Amino acid sequence: MKIHLIADPVRYPTMTTAQIREDFLIGALYEPGALHLAYVDLDRAVVGLAAPLGTAMPLPADELLRAKYFTERRELGALNIGGRGLIYVDGTGQTLENLDCLYIGRGAREVAFESADQGSPAVFYLLSYPAHACYPTTLVRKDEADPVELGAAETCNRRTVCKYIHLAGAKSCQLVMGVTHLHPGSAWNTMPAHTHIRRSEIYMYFNVAPDARVMHFMGPPAETRHIVMADKGIVISPGWSIHCGVGTRAYSFCWGMGGENQDYGDMDPAPLPSLR
Repeated sequence: MKIHLIADPVRYPTMTTAQIREDFLIGALYEPGALHLAYVDLDRAVVGLAAPLGTAMPLPADELLRAKYFTERRELGALNIGGRGLIYVDGTGQTLENLDCLYIGRGAREVAFESADQGSPAVFYLLSYPAHACYPTTLVRKDEADPVELGAAETCNRRTVCKYIHLAGAKSCQLVMGVTHLHPGSAWNTMPAHTHIRRSEIYMYFNVAPDARVMHFMGPPAETRHIVMADKGIVISPGWSIHCGVGTRAYSFCWGMGGENQDYGDMDPAPLPSLR
């Protein structure tokens, strides 16, 4: 499990494109038939992609965690971005269709992932934060994810925001997790841009066509940079950084947050005239 150490806002303005990508972009986690994880020092998040093909694929407790099992002191969100799959939690299986999400609370000793059909395999995006309290395993179906329509065609940002793990949905200790889908003809997400110093955020872009890209913008409002993102790319957004993006074609992304505040609306706007 690779460790990602994040630059602070003092070093950030001096970084090259390659250095910014090395620090803030997590790539190469998707591999059919494999499970790959990365540890982020910011809020001690763990992100991963599990792409099972054959028998059930167990979630390991990497030595870095110093834990007997992965969720000994952690909670986990698992979003299925592939075909139908199953997640086993302490021997009990839950079937997840595309865009279903499973919350797994602290204390689940055995977690495993499986595809229902190897011809159309499941792909599970994993996001985990430390947890000091236990909440029950909860399955949230795609059509139960509290969809909200935002933006407009006139501003190129008509989108549907779906909230899975949040104050009014699946209960968690600190994890907040959802998905935003851009409508055809719209390109901009998360406008107006904003920061929220009380929690960090991680984006995973998916449904990005092979010949398409998403330009993810980050940094303090007066010192922005961009990272060119491909399908299933994961980008880390510290509390001091804005986060917004624009794609060359319609796309989706999973947003996840961890920190001291689970209020989805808790953000500090960065109006367009303030951006540089």
